[in-house]
Amino acid sequence: MVAQGGIQAAARVMNKTHPSIAAAVKKLEKELGFDLFDRSGYRSVLTAQGREFLSKARQILINVKELESKAAHLRNGEEAVLNIIIGDITPLQSALKVLRRFVRQHPFTRLNLMFENLGGPNERLLSGNADLIIHHIDKTDMRYEHKHFCKISVIPVVAPGFLEIAVTTRLSHDDLADYTQCIVSDTAQQIETKDYFVQSLSPHIKVGDQYTKKEIILQGMAWGHMPDFLVKTELKNRKLLSIKGSRLNGISVELVVARLANAEHGIMAKRLWQCF
Repeated sequence: MVAQGGIQAAARVMNKTHPSIAAAVKKLEKELGFDLFDRSGYRSVLTAQGREFLSKARQILINVKELESKAAHLRNGEEAVLNIIIGDITPLQSALKVLRRFVRQHPFTRLNLMFENLGGPNERLLSGNADLIIHHIDKTDMRYEHKHFCKISVIPVVAPGFLEIAVTTRLSHDDLADYTQCIVSDTAQQIETKDYFVQSLSPHIKVGDQYTKKEIILQGMAWGHMPDFLVKTELKNRKLLSIKGSRLNGISVELVVARLANAEHGIMAKRLWQCF
């Protein structure tokens, strides 16, 4: 009635008679114990109590529809939670762009996002504790099924003034032997992983993530290798300097979306896989 502007219009939309609509409203008012409509004027209008009741009723109807959708989600065997591991050198913005699209399409499946370093994502996946990872893998390992995600470069950088020697493309690891290096801790507990660019005899600062590592380097407390996308702006405005050269290497890394090759994947896990 409220949406249509009157009983007559509401009756036409609902394919009901005028008297049946009026009787239904009267019955509801009797059950509630107060008037929903003020009928003293030419047109019936909602009373203050009627407006309050309508607002709450609309919210309840929305909740009922959500509950029905949730029940259908569970009835169809769709997973309630998916575990996603994002690696330490994965561009977070690019990953979240895909995941956001999935969440909007499938609001009843919650994504449990976890962040792991170095061998951590691989260990989680191979131990069955993740549905999907976005990281780098050994593509010859037949335990993985994977899709290309992106390529990044990891380059050695330093803050201006940190080194007491000239910054040139001829710098070597020996030249940096006495300087503190910042490295990210490996979150893998069981599998043996490779140390990337670590100078074992140099002093170190260990951190838990690449963002903290970047800040340590920016503050002139250490040098270290960083994903290029994380330091693009700082390199441009020369808050950081690249020391990559013929003797001090960086590395190009292909990042992939990976899952276990010979595992049973649920309905929602398959849909998320198709998003990439």
